[in-house]
Amino acid sequence: MTGFFDPTYWIFMLPGLLMVMLAQLWVSSTYRKWGRVRNASGLSGVDAARRLLTYSGLHDVSVEGTAGNLTDHYDPRRRVLRLSAGVAQSPSVASLAITAHEIGHAMQHRAGYFPLRLRSALVPVANLGSWLGWILIFVGLILRSVDIAWLGVLAFAAGAVFALATLPVELNASTRARALVAETGLASGEQERRGVSAMLNAAAFTYVAALAAAILQLLYYVLLVGGMGRRRR
Repeated sequence: MTGFFDPTYWIFMLPGLLMVMLAQLWVSSTYRKWGRVRNASGLSGVDAARRLLTYSGLHDVSVEGTAGNLTDHYDPRRRVLRLSAGVAQSPSVASLAITAHEIGHAMQHRAGYFPLRLRSALVPVANLGSWLGWILIFVGLILRSVDIAWLGVLAFAAGAVFALATLPVELNASTRARALVAETGLASGEQERRGVSAMLNAAAFTYVAALAAAILQLLYYVLLVGGMGRRRR
């Protein structure tokens, strides 16, 4: 049996799951802390977005709202920056950091930043691989076909590759965000700069945790299918 009923699965997955949980707790607690600290400019997320977009020369990027909490993102297909209500309406340090980070992605898009283009190209492959991989591995185990199972592992590996490609994109967007708030003076004083960095660091760790979880899960399936092949010999 595989998955939930296999103790080896949990040996591989528990460290990754714990990292993901820790990352979510870190982001939530940091957002709560700096979401209560007003930025010196008094700008809400929407106002900060318009100021930063103008400063960056991104006049063709519009700003819209989006449902949910911390669901902020930049849509490169429609050139739209979407901010959640908590970020859009709040003049907090946290809102400033999140808004600047997403504008960092818009800057990457304009510059044709290769890691961003690579990640975008990997989206359909990763989606298909994460769905097809499970099926092929399961079918391979049922039919005792190592070849089919290895095809499933290969398909499933697309998710880990996508997580790996995502990391430099997010780290670079945070680097651009720090530069933006410093150059525009929207984060004035040591406390605000510390708050912006705290938010960006917490967010970055979520992608590190996601990558670790994806790699550990992939390693489990490599071990599983590799063991299956050894038993056949």
